[in-house]
Amino acid sequence: MTSESATVADDDGILSSLRYLFADFLGDEDGTPPLLPEGLPESVAAVASDAVHLLIDYQSAGYAQLYVDRLRRFVGRRDVDEAMLSEIAQLMAQRMAYEDPIRIAQLKLLELDDKGAQAGSVDIRRFRFDELVGALPAAVAEPVLDILEWLGWTRRTVKVRFSTRNRFSIRRLKLEAALKRWRLFSVRYAKERVWVERWLHMINRSLAKQPAAALAVIRTATMIEGYGASYRQGLADWHTIIDDLAKPTFDGVLALPDLAGAIAEARAAAMPDPRQAALKRKIAEIRARLPAGTSAAAG
Repeated sequence: MTSESATVADDDGILSSLRYLFADFLGDEDGTPPLLPEGLPESVAAVASDAVHLLIDYQSAGYAQLYVDRLRRFVGRRDVDEAMLSEIAQLMAQRMAYEDPIRIAQLKLLELDDKGAQAGSVDIRRFRFDELVGALPAAVAEPVLDILEWLGWTRRTVKVRFSTRNRFSIRRLKLEAALKRWRLFSVRYAKERVWVERWLHMINRSLAKQPAAALAVIRTATMIEGYGASYRQGLADWHTIIDDLAKPTFDGVLALPDLAGAIAEARAAAMPDPRQAALKRKIAEIRARLPAGTSAAAG
């Protein structure tokens, strides 16, 4: 795939994301599971089928269609083998079904369905104020976030109970789960959509510029999971590795012959440190090992 066609694919992905966002909000879909792309290997089809059903439960059939459209970019390509396509399919589904308060409410209700009404339980999760507000539509969330920032409360945490022990708690869970209708307009979703598209773009660039590193780039998705401090740390570390190692290599600014190895080194050095001191030292060390005068030779 040429850089021009990769850019077109990225633009199409953004348009698809917006199209399914509005279709989901307006209810302009029939709920029918989308058809999987033709030519999927059997093992990948199984992964993608599970992902489609997950994303329908998580959001909607339209959201699952967005997943299929994103996956289709890599189907039938000579530079993407079955194992690689399977990893893209699996990891993309995990990121698209990201964990937010709405999702936790959905899972508690599913737990109730699986175990029966007599198996009530309580999960207590701790969220920052900005995480809770970030699950709301941006039009509502952004003014509230501004106020929280002004008060210095953005990083304050609060305990949230997700309970199935009584009718009132279950009713509250259902109200929280029903907010999924607004999820695609939320602050969090806007960030997740941008991240997924950038991840897919970096996979495309790796396939074109340094194919041996493509799997390492794909697997960087595992750096980001959950919510809270671990989620924010993983996201920050991911952007640092991409911005300081992968992107400069693809741009021809950095002559890094073994990008996969460099990514592995950087990931191993990453620590739960908001300052990223160890990670930044390791990246500086990797760059310092490159022969002088080779920066412009890459790509």
